[in-house]
Amino acid sequence: MQAVVYSLVDVLLAAIAIYRWVVIAAIIMSWLVQFNIVNRHNQIVATVSEILYRVTEPVLRPIRRFVPNLGGIDISPIVLFLILLFVELLLIRLVYRVGI
Repeated sequence: MQAVVYSLVDVLLAAIAIYRWVVIAAIIMSWLVQFNIVNRHNQIVATVSEILYRVTEPVLRPIRRFVPNLGGIDISPIVLFLILLFVELLLIRLVYRVGI
């Protein structure tokens, strides 16, 4: 039973790590579009941008409701990174009983 729990936690930790990279890709893509480095009229760019938006926006939208508006700066990805780090550390410490 313990091996199943460890395996499940390992899969969750891997999913958190992958999602962090997806959020980083979404941030970089939004910068590239905003600074006109890539053109959203390009089908590949539009598809990648849409996929990243659909994967990250459902998680970032509720965070944006609670984070104060700082003008043109969106800090919701930073808050999301902190939440993901908290969940990751909580899983590690609860399941593996790792001390500080």
